Amino acid sequence: MTNYYITWWNLENLFDSEKAPRTDKLGRVLKKELEGWSDEILEKKINQLVKMLQTINQLNGPDILGVCEVENENVLKTFRNSLQQSLGRGYDIIHADTQDERGIDVAFIYDKDKFEADPQNIFFHVIVKRYATRDIVQANFSSKISNTDFVLVGNHWPSRSGGQLESEPYRMMAGETLAYFNQRIQDVHSQAIPILVMGDFNDEPFNRSITEYAKSTVSADRVLKARSVPWLYNLMWETIGSRAGTFYYSDEFNVLDQFMVSRGMLIDNAKLKAQVGSTRIEVSPETSKNGVPRKFGRPAEGLDQDGYSDHFPISLMLVDR
Repeated sequence: MTNYYITWWNLENLFDSEKAPRTDKLGRVLKKELEGWSDEILEKKINQLVKMLQTINQLNGPDILGVCEVENENVLKTFRNSLQQSLGRGYDIIHADTQDERGIDVAFIYDKDKFEADPQNIFFHVIVKRYATRDIVQANFSSKISNTDFVLVGNHWPSRSGGQLESEPYRMMAGETLAYFNQRIQDVHSQAIPILVMGDFNDEPFNRSITEYAKSTVSADRVLKARSVPWLYNLMWETIGSRAGTFYYSDEFNVLDQFMVSRGMLIDNAKLKAQVGSTRIEVSPETSKNGVPRKFGRPAEGLDQDGYSDHFPISLMLVDR
């Protein structure tokens, strides 16, 4: 039996250096945000992120790391190289540029000695809106230890910019898209396929985009007994009411970053099983300031070179049997 430490983290605008090549459109959108974003600032930002990740999983770092707010493959590789050098591990990446107007993508970094990803089975599901937004990223993996197939789905849903209720329909679209592909995955691979959904959903576990549209529930029994509708079990409900969260806004915590699992990770004979109760919000005195995430910011606005991200990471344990 082997345990895998899985982490998700919104890296808060991990932009490439100011001189990195960009499309004209992206350059115009990011112009003010990139002011002062030098190679030195980028190196400091990456060092801070890596310093935090060195502390988790008994100082071994994550076995799989899902991330969002990464500008491009080049900066992701730079981050990956720094992470593997600091931990003495070999990591590979899954990334593809999306059409998001701010150029911030979803990606996976994984230990290539423990997992294998099929390059022919990596999918980028487009959220249909009037303007481009982040894709939902699906990657089909196999554990090298047990040869167990499983699926990871990374999400970064449309923000609450313009107001939570005003922007809610966009996240409902994202939830509907996630539910559709969750069903398609199970139709193709069977209901027993282990699926782990992770992301920054910009809504909380009890919001309609999550419960009604993504079909995510607080009830493991509902997931296990469902037949016609493949529900997802939301592992973040246990944090609700704990005066904790992953993102702090308007004087209160929000649980925007979440893990959800399919029936295939809950059934008794699952080869790859989510360890219920292992979910945690990664908080430390260094990554928090007055108890809230210590953001790194950027030179143009609120730079704190001793900061990390405006989100706390979340982690959970998978058990490979």
